[in-house]
Amino acid sequence: MTEPTGFLPQRIDSDAPVFVISVAAQLADMHPQTLRGYDRLGLVVPKRARGRGRRYSLRDIATLRHIQHLSQNEGINLEGIRRILALENELDAVRAQLSRVADLLTALQHEVPAARIFTAAAAGDVHLGRSAARRPALALPSRASTARDLARRDVPPVSKAL
Repeated sequence: MTEPTGFLPQRIDSDAPVFVISVAAQLADMHPQTLRGYDRLGLVVPKRARGRGRRYSLRDIATLRHIQHLSQNEGINLEGIRRILALENELDAVRAQLSRVADLLTALQHEVPAARIFTAAAAGDVHLGRSAARRPALALPSRASTARDLARRDVPPVSKAL
């Protein structure tokens, strides 16, 4: 039997709050009371429906499973997990910012016309230099290597104003 693909959404939004607590608990392999506790602690705060019922997204469920792994397999307590999640969110923000800056730099490098470089002496003599097109271009590192380099260095905190 073929799948009725015409009826399925082409793209599922991982942030759409669609799962009630019982379904989310089943998908995360947890008890619903555990999800309520994580909500109270601020580890995973689901969206609220009109009747104030919790609605979990696929991203929330992935986070719940991540919390479960850190707790059960790695032996990390909830405060440690809270810190890990905060650092992972901060790292994601830094990576997104780095990606935007790299894209902007690439766009700017392609927009700059091959302008002539010149100097003017005090007497008014003009000396032409090499054109910008002949200068070596700035090589951008790959995003994967940049992320690895960032993980090895101390990265200043990301400004919330960005």
